[in-house]
Amino acid sequence: MSSAEPFVLTAPLSIIYQDEYIVAVDKPSGMLVHRSFLDKHETVFVMQTLRDQLGQHVFPVHRLDRPTSGVLLFALSSEVARLLGAQQEQQLWRKFYLAVVRGYVVQGGELDYALKEQLDDIADKFSRTDKAPQQAITRYQSLAQLELPIPVSKYPAARYSLVALQPLTGRKHQLRRHLAHLRHPIVGDTSHGDGKHNTLFKQHFNCRRLLLIAKQLQLPHPVSGEPLLLSAGLNELEPLFASFGWPTAEPYFQQQFSERFTENRWQKSQL
Repeated sequence: MSSAEPFVLTAPLSIIYQDEYIVAVDKPSGMLVHRSFLDKHETVFVMQTLRDQLGQHVFPVHRLDRPTSGVLLFALSSEVARLLGAQQEQQLWRKFYLAVVRGYVVQGGELDYALKEQLDDIADKFSRTDKAPQQAITRYQSLAQLELPIPVSKYPAARYSLVALQPLTGRKHQLRRHLAHLRHPIVGDTSHGDGKHNTLFKQHFNCRRLLLIAKQLQLPHPVSGEPLLLSAGLNELEPLFASFGWPTAEPYFQQQFSERFTENRWQKSQL
C-alpha cells in the first residue's frame, strides 16, 4: 500500500485479548497506530478506532510500523501503561515475527549489526545527525522455501523463504534493515527491499503489502504476573501461504517459536 493511499477499515478491529487492564488487537497492514503530521491525509488510526470500539480511552505501550501487521498491545489505564513500560525496560517481553524474504535462507543465525538512527526530514529536523550507531540484534530461523517459475531480473526463477524472527533490540525498522543487510530483503518493503520482487508479488498475487507480521508477543500479565501468549493471524496472507504449500496453522507457529528460540537450544547452536 502506498503512503499516498488513505487506509480504509472495512471491519472492526480484531481483538486478540481483553480484560480490565489491557487489550491486544491484530493491527492490519497499512494502518497507522496514531495520528501523525507526517501522514496528514490519514483519517483512520488504531488508537482512535479502538477507543471508539471499546467506549473507553486506551494507552499505547509500544508500536508497529504502518505496513507491519500483527499483535499490538494497549493498556486501559495510565498505571498499567507504566507497568508495561517497566516490563519492556526489564526486557521481559519476547516478540516473534514472520517475514517472506527474497532468496533461500538455509540456516538460522544471530545478527549483531549496529544501526544508525533513522531521522525524518521533518519530524527530526532539529535532532543531531552525528550519533553513533546503536546496537541492534536479531535472531532468525528459516521455516520454508519456495521457487516460483517466474523470471525476475536476470534469473529464470524467483526464490523466497519464510523466516521466523526474534528482535532482541527495538531499533527503528530493525527487521527490515537487518534482512536487507543479509541480502534477503522482505518482500513488499519499499524502503529497503527489492523493487523487482515487490512488483512480481503485485502482478502475480495482487499482494501489495509488506510481508512482515508481528505474529506473537509473550509477556507476564502486568497485574497478575501470569504468562500471556498473544498471537496474530495470517489474515489476508493465509491463502497466499496455502498456495505456496507453507504452514498456516497457529499451533505450528507456536511450536516453531517455542522450539527454535529457546535460550538453551540457541546457546548450544551458537557454540
